[in-house]
Amino acid sequence: MRTVFPKSLMASAALLALLAGCSLQPVYQRPAAPVGAAFPAGAVYERQPGAASPEGQARSADGRAAADIGWRDFFADPRLQAIVGLALQNNRDLRVSMLNVEAARAQYQITRASLLPTVDGTASATRQRTPTNLSSSGRNYSTVYSVGASVSWEIDFFGRVGSLRDQALAQYLSLAETRKAAEIALVSQVAVQYLTMLGDEDQLAVTRATLKNAQESLRINQLSYDNGVATELDLQQAQGIFEQASASLEAYSRARAQDENALVLLVGQQLPADLPAGLPLVGQQLLTDIPAGLPSELLQRRPDIAAAEQALRAANANIGAARAAFFPSVSLTGDFGTLSPTTGGLFRGAQRSWSFAPQISVPIFSGGALAANLELAQVQKRIEIADYERSIQTAFREVSDGLAARGTYDRQIQSLQRYEASQRRRLELSDMRYKNGVDDYLSVLQAQTDLFGAQQSLVSARLARAANLVTLYKALGGGWIANSGEPPRDAAAADPVLSSAAPKLKPTTESR
Repeated sequence: MRTVFPKSLMASAALLALLAGCSLQPVYQRPAAPVGAAFPAGAVYERQPGAASPEGQARSADGRAAADIGWRDFFADPRLQAIVGLALQNNRDLRVSMLNVEAARAQYQITRASLLPTVDGTASATRQRTPTNLSSSGRNYSTVYSVGASVSWEIDFFGRVGSLRDQALAQYLSLAETRKAAEIALVSQVAVQYLTMLGDEDQLAVTRATLKNAQESLRINQLSYDNGVATELDLQQAQGIFEQASASLEAYSRARAQDENALVLLVGQQLPADLPAGLPLVGQQLLTDIPAGLPSELLQRRPDIAAAEQALRAANANIGAARAAFFPSVSLTGDFGTLSPTTGGLFRGAQRSWSFAPQISVPIFSGGALAANLELAQVQKRIEIADYERSIQTAFREVSDGLAARGTYDRQIQSLQRYEASQRRRLELSDMRYKNGVDDYLSVLQAQTDLFGAQQSLVSARLARAANLVTLYKALGGGWIANSGEPPRDAAAADPVLSSAAPKLKPTTESR
């Protein structure tokens, strides 16, 4: 069937299409970063370490930015690498974040479709009885068959639908960046939890060694007391050291078990028995010399900042939709096809039919709802500006804290190593003096207690140093790629299973 449209109708539709597309969105301008042009300098910030480690091991970042260093290159521990890989596959929070991106993608496609005409194919048959005195043909029954198409289209003169499309796109891109931030955070959380478990294992080893010495000391004092050589004071002091070490052993045993439970939750499954052997806490060899760069570079490195900016773009587009609601809405509806009293005549040229019904709707009175909706949209934009600026300030603070810690932990650990060695030697000398009758047993017990505390402090500092390096790596935007040199992945297409058939969507609001 060939349908011929009136030339005037075609010209009107073309004119309306050309007029459509006007936008009342405010011109988008990125807010100025509410932080300094450089990270803090001086004092602890001047003592940034190179590739050297206080433990005598070294691996260098070779001047690469954190975002360009794959997490498999940042972490040297093969067991940790395997656990991070499992977490990226199985973590439920990350899976929900992926699905949120897919839902936002579908919502954007729904909104984008509103800009195009809706075309529906129609076919119907109508059987009607008319009284004889009202029938012009003298027949009581008539049948009409119709086949055709129905077209409806809202002409977006003032950009209301286009603004809603831009809002949906920005929301989709914001969720995609949020999903990227969630993956980077997951890599960091798994690593810190794994290091915490190693730290508690070291604390257990220190406590067991101290408990073994305390138990032997208690046995000797009990024997001496029974033979009238030692006093009850010596016995009770030895008993106190033993009980203190026993309590610490239970506490660290509990912490170690809970560490593994937390790690299993992050990974999303039980840890496999065939994981590769891991490295001790002291041998992790994390990269310590990643350059911090400039605060302005965080705008490109940090997905949470990018997500906040896309949310701001969405609020900006929503203002355009709220403004357009004050103006008339124009829609076109048309039906084109054939009508015939018989099915055989449906496709004859003489049976063509069409109808064209343009409609305009002008807001006259809404009780102030339109004005309130515009005010709400403007307030929401100011909220998003504050959130965007807060995201930048938070990122600046996290990097600054990481740099301050990185500049002090190495020297702190070196001092604690020397302190632990001095307390170990002190215990040896105190024990010699006690055995030679120069000092009482109280000096030995005090030396044991101080050595135990020094060893605990050293393990805690090593753990804090390693956790800070991981946190700083994340704060600088690291953790998105697995291996250095890989091309950056599209945040909106991070999961190959979910996004293999989905179109790649690009921002359309850059100029707004």
